[in-house]
Amino acid sequence: MLHRLAVGFAVLLALAAPANADTLVVTAARMVDVERGRYVDNPVVVVTDGRITSVGTAVPADLPADARRLDLPGLTLLPGLIDMHVHLASTPYVSGWNELDYADDFGTILQVGHARANLMAGFTTVRNLGGPDFADVALRQAIDGGFVEGPRVIPAGASFGATGGHCDITGMPRSLAQANPFNTDGVEAARRAVREVRKYGAQVIKVCATGGVFSRNTEPGQQQMTLAELTAVADEAHMWGLRVAAHAHGASGIRDAIRAGIDTIEHASLIDAEGIRLAVQHGTWLSMDIYNTDFTQETGTQFGTTEDNLRKDREIGQLQRDNFRAAHRAGARMIFGSDAAIYPHGQNARQFAVMVEYGMTPGEAIRAATWNAAQALGREGDVGAIVAGRYGDLIAVSGDPLADVRVLENVDIVIKGGELIKVTGEDTSYSP
Repeated sequence: MLHRLAVGFAVLLALAAPANADTLVVTAARMVDVERGRYVDNPVVVVTDGRITSVGTAVPADLPADARRLDLPGLTLLPGLIDMHVHLASTPYVSGWNELDYADDFGTILQVGHARANLMAGFTTVRNLGGPDFADVALRQAIDGGFVEGPRVIPAGASFGATGGHCDITGMPRSLAQANPFNTDGVEAARRAVREVRKYGAQVIKVCATGGVFSRNTEPGQQQMTLAELTAVADEAHMWGLRVAAHAHGASGIRDAIRAGIDTIEHASLIDAEGIRLAVQHGTWLSMDIYNTDFTQETGTQFGTTEDNLRKDREIGQLQRDNFRAAHRAGARMIFGSDAAIYPHGQNARQFAVMVEYGMTPGEAIRAATWNAAQALGREGDVGAIVAGRYGDLIAVSGDPLADVRVLENVDIVIKGGELIKVTGEDTSYSP
């Protein structure tokens, strides 16, 4: 049935609009008001030149004659989703030492397909927090220029941290020494690293405050940047108008990242009661990727993930989920970050159900990937809600997402900037 409806939608658009039409009118059975967590019945959303110009329940009388119409009977409208933590140039299907079998630009090529997979899954905005240096800047330029298809990308450009830490190139003997050129050892080095990555196109700063799961010779709980270094990063970035994301699994690193003024804490796996108290006090956003351990433990070493990395994943997986529940219960501000690349791109929405399992309502989980994420990005005027003035980024699903958040795992319609990107029934699959 949906397939037949989708074909009808596409035909309606094709017949109703000349090639140069710049106004789209979208109607549906209902719309999720993500700010309030409730439905609006029979919405009418008008998008002109890529931005929403009106939201109501009646078709405006002053529409241009060439306005396109997209009628979605039986479907529910939501704003385009936002994933605050992806790695577009990485794949779970090549991991560990297997990565050395591939050329340097392998990930740069992969990110084009991965970007499209995120978009087709309904994620119209993503924040890319690590990959080949400045490859995500190039991808953003290619997408914005219309050369390739993908979501709105907020690039980190190049992640950095301490020498020998999670953001460095570890695991090699000294005779094959490799190093992150932006390694941050000391306050002045921290400030310089921010300036350099911003210079080459970073729109968010990503630092590694602690060790990690999927790196060699680091442990998740280890703090690897000092409070002074983290403060220098935050101060410098904020002076330039940029926000900062800190990879931080360990409790002490989380606490110092919050004290330093970091905007979002990524993973936050081992956050303790004091860390939660500080997050609430400072209004720091927590981005906790609580689904991906299911994929990594199920696939094991099949794709090259080392047993040591799997060990670390096992040790913190349940702790992270329990701490997610505790942080949410305490009123910490939370955003949706999947760490897509640890599990396949395009499956990002599988995390919603786990967020609900560990304490959120479906509405709160959706809000984390829309309204909250837009605030954490400082992009409240652009994305994250179906509100006049924001981009015409919309998705539509069948079913009741405020009752069963799993319906977001199968998005029927994707609209980005007023352009129909995906209609159910089209072949939009992606495989590595």
